[in-house]
Amino acid sequence: MAMTILIVDDSATMLMSLKTTLSMSGFKVESANNGQAALDKLKSGVKPDLILTDINMPSMGGLELIEKVRALSAFRFTPILTLTTESETTKRAEGKRLGATGWLVKPLAGNDLIKVIKQVVPGA
Repeated sequence: MAMTILIVDDSATMLMSLKTTLSMSGFKVESANNGQAALDKLKSGVKPDLILTDINMPSMGGLELIEKVRALSAFRFTPILTLTTESETTKRAEGKRLGATGWLVKPLAGNDLIKVIKQVVPGA
């Protein structure tokens, strides 16, 4: 059974690009255009093997999403990777403190993203 990745980004272009890359690598992809929409999907039964989120989004940003996901017992150990233009060490530290598994800076080549996913998700 294909592993599911939830991608969260407010850019339609980025969502489409990520969905294409991940689908071509055999992953099932769910998407949301902000943190609140992602949280709603998780609460409605979507069970991703990995969450890939942007940081700067309307409604609910990635850092708040990470904090809220980690508060849900069903997702306490689900890997969460950020994929963002933010590279400040203070933001990275905040992400780590809140429970981010890894911090990736855009732009990132598709094959590099897949390599990181395979390192973070057992059996990917």
